[in-house]
Amino acid sequence: MPGEKPVHHEAHEDTRIRRVHGDAERLLADIGVPEPSSFRPDPFQLEALEKLWHQDVVVTAPTGSGKTWIALHATREFLFRECGIWYATPLKALSNAKYEEFGQEFGTEKVGILTGDRKENADAPVIVGTTEILRNQLYDSMQSGTDLPVDLVILDEAHYLSDPDRGVVWEEVLIYLPGRVRLLLLSATISNPGEVAQWLAHIRGTSCGTVESYDRPVPLHALFLTPAGELTPFFRGSRLFPAAAAWAKTQRGKRRAGPGDSPDMNEVVATLREARLLPAIVFLKSRAECDRALDALLPSPLGQSTGGFDHVVQERVKDYPELKSQRQLPRLLQSRAGSHHAGQLPAWRLLIEQLMVAGHLEVIFATSTVAAGVNFPARTVVLLQSDRFDGRTFVDITATDLHQMTGRAGRRGMDNAGFIVVTPGRFMNVLLLKELFLSDPEPLRSRIAVNFSMTLNLLLSHDPDGVRKLLRLSFAAFHENPRRAQKVHAKLLKDFHNHLKLLQELDYVAEDGTPTHDGRWAAQLRLDHPLLIAELIRGGEFANLSPRELAALIAPFVVDKEKEVLMSKELWDRTRPLWKKFTRMIRTLKPLAQLLISRGFDVPSVMFWPVAAVFLWAEEVEWTDLIQHVDADEGDMAMMILRTADHLRQLLSLGEEEPLLADTARRALSVLVRPPLV
Repeated sequence: MPGEKPVHHEAHEDTRIRRVHGDAERLLADIGVPEPSSFRPDPFQLEALEKLWHQDVVVTAPTGSGKTWIALHATREFLFRECGIWYATPLKALSNAKYEEFGQEFGTEKVGILTGDRKENADAPVIVGTTEILRNQLYDSMQSGTDLPVDLVILDEAHYLSDPDRGVVWEEVLIYLPGRVRLLLLSATISNPGEVAQWLAHIRGTSCGTVESYDRPVPLHALFLTPAGELTPFFRGSRLFPAAAAWAKTQRGKRRAGPGDSPDMNEVVATLREARLLPAIVFLKSRAECDRALDALLPSPLGQSTGGFDHVVQERVKDYPELKSQRQLPRLLQSRAGSHHAGQLPAWRLLIEQLMVAGHLEVIFATSTVAAGVNFPARTVVLLQSDRFDGRTFVDITATDLHQMTGRAGRRGMDNAGFIVVTPGRFMNVLLLKELFLSDPEPLRSRIAVNFSMTLNLLLSHDPDGVRKLLRLSFAAFHENPRRAQKVHAKLLKDFHNHLKLLQELDYVAEDGTPTHDGRWAAQLRLDHPLLIAELIRGGEFANLSPRELAALIAPFVVDKEKEVLMSKELWDRTRPLWKKFTRMIRTLKPLAQLLISRGFDVPSVMFWPVAAVFLWAEEVEWTDLIQHVDADEGDMAMMILRTADHLRQLLSLGEEEPLLADTARRALSVLVRPPLV
């Protein structure tokens, strides 16, 4: 690399002889920094802007190609026309990053943010926020019969339409959004943009164009690191390079290789360092593997004082004293490496991201979930497995997953080329990777599903026939063939009928399909389990609770996974008085739970450990004290508390019907949301 001095490995002795195949040498010759040049928009960027003035647009282009440039210029033009703009993202962290970026671009007075836990400058002409908040605003707009004060909606990471858990929210937004509002969809992984555009034109009554670009701004080279330590190409043409093919042949019929087949991470990193392939993101299959890889890493030859790295880190943790005792801080300083996954505090993950973007780190060990929505590209991405955890079990990665991960390789303006290094290990299927490399991302598919919150909210603005017509607009009913589409729509109608019937039995909806008084306030509970919470409110279970008790008893309804967590005896003793209130709450819910199960609806497992953990935190114990008493990852604990806070904010909307409950929820929020969670 021009101006780059070779790194000498003084930190440890390594007698291993590393080899680079001649064909790989030719790929590595592309390493370097591109010559500085003035920015010129690519043709696809100009095409997208031109089309957006006249129609909705679906843009698919590789990661790092400049989709945000389109969004910024479109926002500037609509601001000039005195229009309102909504920029929606799937993640709070991404919304926060875009809020900062848009504020710097247009001035903080013109940009607001709405993410559930942040509400700032909500009347600004430009709003950045999560898609769920936009969906909720559309519910309110339809209910009140008022027009949403927005003229342009930008949906970033639009492939979330296919997300099994959250895709329904994206589809709802696209169905409910008025046709007069211009729509811009952005994604790196939409392989069927034409089909999506046709559906949007069909349901919105406006034309919708597509803009497709498949040219990466930074070319990508795939390499293979053999078990013997040689770097070779991964491909020869469209076939596997002989070294990769030979290893794949040895793995045929094996479901899983032995523990001895795990590569030595120090050797992998040393090879990358010698080949000038750092900085790198190493994708691993679990949080534990990320942490173990970091723990095993030897000190970096860069040292912790080079460039004042130690000072940089200490300055960044000043605002978060809890991070000074973070177990991985010494390793971060010594190894110039970090572990990044959902089991860590949000503030720690943000620190790792900032250090990587600033060029201070050599390596990040991350789970595949970091591939979407977090912006820290590297020169190299290392793949050690071909599966991932989907929240329930381990499954093969998809072409979309692979495109998201490899999209992080190669930094625009900093690299002439990006690199993928396939490193065989216990969970690597090289033949699957080869197939996925040569495949387009999977087509976007509908995830529309009826739930109680959707049903109540739509019945506030539509009669049952109107809701049925809305469901007919689903992407599911459009992209299938006519016969299949009829079956899909029939299933949606049946699900709606089942939800409606139960709501009528419980007196949340009248016989004519109009929400009752209870149905109207219950519709404001835009939660995963609104009926359970509503029934507890109707039964008076939340009355006369202290703010800490209310927060604690809400907590079990935000935990998605049925996982019992061990608590210390001290925590058990301190929260014993809550057990009686908890068991009474369970008894109150039992008849409703039995009814839901008998009708085929899912009912969550309601566990006590979240009650105890949140109560302890609400008593304002120190974060380190909380973690010592509860056997859960910091990130999971933080997420549970923040989601509990989100649920409490939903109770604030019940100020007229339940003023005491709303006031208690407000006071609970004041003790719940504090550092290191903010």
